[in-house]
Amino acid sequence: MRRALAGVLALSLLAACSGGDGDDDRRTVDVLAAASLTEPFTEIAEQLEADDPDLDVRLSFAGSADLVAQVEAGAPADVLATADEATMAKVDAAALDGEPQVFATNRLTIVVPPGNPGRVASAADLASVDTVLCADAVPCGALAQEVLADLDVTVRPVSEEQSVKDVLGKVAAGEADAGLVYVSDAQAAGDGVETIELERSAEHLNRYPVAVLADGDADLAQRFVDAVTGAEGQQVLQSAGLGTP
Repeated sequence: MRRALAGVLALSLLAACSGGDGDDDRRTVDVLAAASLTEPFTEIAEQLEADDPDLDVRLSFAGSADLVAQVEAGAPADVLATADEATMAKVDAAALDGEPQVFATNRLTIVVPPGNPGRVASAADLASVDTVLCADAVPCGALAQEVLADLDVTVRPVSEEQSVKDVLGKVAAGEADAGLVYVSDAQAAGDGVETIELERSAEHLNRYPVAVLADGDADLAQRFVDAVTGAEGQQVLQSAGLGTP
């Protein structure tokens, strides 16, 4: 059964788990993925495991910058998927087995708590209400600054988070009047938040790359990458609100 591991992984735990669960017939692929991929990657992993009962797909979700730090620290993983190409480019080429492949895009939207207590109607309102954003070093934060600059809106966030899920959580909990998150995360939140269209967001997209890691199991890693980039995986991603590559 697939096990989703949230947050930064303890390297010792990963090392203990790497290479299977003590059963020679079982195979394990460890995937480090951006937090915004939680829902579609979980579904893709479950499909892979259903097709092959001897396969375990272990998923670890976090902010893309944190994932790169894990790779740089030597975390034993097979696949890395980040929320933008700039973050993937920070990975030493020697740590990758081949070139990363873009498999999806995403854009931002405004989310507010149910009932919209801050009466947010557009991006301009974000300058005058308690707004939470991703930190600039995180792909969703860099994209937020890009869109806001295009709209000539200056936002002084009440907090800057390390992943889009953290932004979403604060807004859903009513700890902020608004936040900027990916369309796919807003969709996954359901009734937990209300969504307001972010002007010009379609002109500012993050492109998501996935890569096989050099120190991992190349065959199993490629199998996961193929599942993500194949027709069924693409349908899962698009149903989750992500765009085509």
